[in-house]
Amino acid sequence: MQSNSKSLSLAPALNLFPVLKPPHKTLLFHQICVLVITFLAYASFHASRKPPSIVKSVLGPTIPSNLTQLQVDSGWPPFNGTEGTHRLGELDLAFLTSYSIGMFLAGHVGDRIDLRLFLVFGMMGSGFFTILFGLGYWLDVHVLGYFVGVQIVCGVFQSIGWPCVVAVVGNWLGESKRGLIMGIWNSHTSVGNIIGSVVASGVLEFGWGWSFVVPGFLIILVGVLVFFFLVVNPEDMGFLHTGMEIEMSVERVNAEDVQKVESEEANLIDTENSDSSSAIGFLEAWKIPGVAPFAFCLFFSKLVAYTFLYWLPFYIRHTAVAGVILSHKTSGLLSTIFDIGGVLGGITAGFISDMIEARAITSMLFLFLSIPALLLYRAFGSISMLTNITLMFLSGFLVNGPYSLITTAVAADLGSTNGGNSRALATVTAIIDGTGSVGAALGPLLAGYISTRGWNSVFFMLTLSIFFAGLFLIRVARTEIQEKLSAK
Repeated sequence: MQSNSKSLSLAPALNLFPVLKPPHKTLLFHQICVLVITFLAYASFHASRKPPSIVKSVLGPTIPSNLTQLQVDSGWPPFNGTEGTHRLGELDLAFLTSYSIGMFLAGHVGDRIDLRLFLVFGMMGSGFFTILFGLGYWLDVHVLGYFVGVQIVCGVFQSIGWPCVVAVVGNWLGESKRGLIMGIWNSHTSVGNIIGSVVASGVLEFGWGWSFVVPGFLIILVGVLVFFFLVVNPEDMGFLHTGMEIEMSVERVNAEDVQKVESEEANLIDTENSDSSSAIGFLEAWKIPGVAPFAFCLFFSKLVAYTFLYWLPFYIRHTAVAGVILSHKTSGLLSTIFDIGGVLGGITAGFISDMIEARAITSMLFLFLSIPALLLYRAFGSISMLTNITLMFLSGFLVNGPYSLITTAVAADLGSTNGGNSRALATVTAIIDGTGSVGAALGPLLAGYISTRGWNSVFFMLTLSIFFAGLFLIRVARTEIQEKLSAK
């Protein structure tokens, strides 16, 4: 995009309220605004993505159990038959397959058009088709093709969100605090899951359609906020390129830093139009060192995270806790503990990776520790409510830590360094998260089929996936260790 087109697409609120522009408002003010707006935007994406997992136990069949306390639900055709869990898994596959394919395309397109308008387009479409799914309740739709078709189109619109928000945040932040800041910022994933779970569970008693309609309207409302207030680039506001010399915390600037900045400014002026405005090619982005290992690591890591996202409330509903079968609403609310752990896990992973300056080592640490955590949750989570909450929190903390780190700080690092440029952010982000989304599509589908053979088999699949995720980072972690040793 040329600078003229950028200025024409400046957020309308800034033209309506000139007091929001410099010099009335500082760089720090606008950085905080961008973080808050993009946080709300992607939290609303995940909130609208959560209803399918909440209504699974209402739509699907009751898994055979020897527990007489288990209430038998009639379900909702065509999901309440003997192969109902298969149909529910296929529904997840439809959404996540289109989401993963759309992710690659969205990143490619996002590097070439106005990110604010593209993001709003994705939010409006996501909201509309989420509502359309819920309308199946009042229209008394029982055709599998209707629900699958809606999920496929909704997945395409949902895929627009992530490359856009990461690219925008990457434009506004420097690198030295990126792990911690983006670790905090990336809690929008878990916060959105929590909001979606609470809202969908809260209105479930009035009919499962409301569990889709309310989150659908929520993302549309946030989309209006994004349209009016989001600024894509600091240059649009007259600020210098933040990735070079301006940090989120407006840190100290010593004499050596000033001299370095002055020497770089001349090169920046000459190369800004050609380097920062030219989008990187798809295959070229794959060749950036570190992109492929982290992408395939995220494939398995996201497989695990999304299996929990889509099946945890169903698992809780069909697993006795202290001998008691929980209700649909309670199961949905209890599943938020996993996401609360994920919030703290993402922040902690970002902080540790900043402190030791090693993203791969941090990710591997969390991944391998999550294996015993998942096994403990499966083995002892049903003893009491306290052990269930504690082990679910620990599992969310360790599983979502590397997932959060890779999809934010790692993607932004690789997109703006190691041969990349500011225009490569959306493409690299799309490659990494798109590859992860392929795993996300397989996880819930496999869980739907494997769960009929017992939940022990599902947890075996999850731990094996985490093990493979860690293996893909061994070479990158070894490189980080060698760099640390050579620097001493």
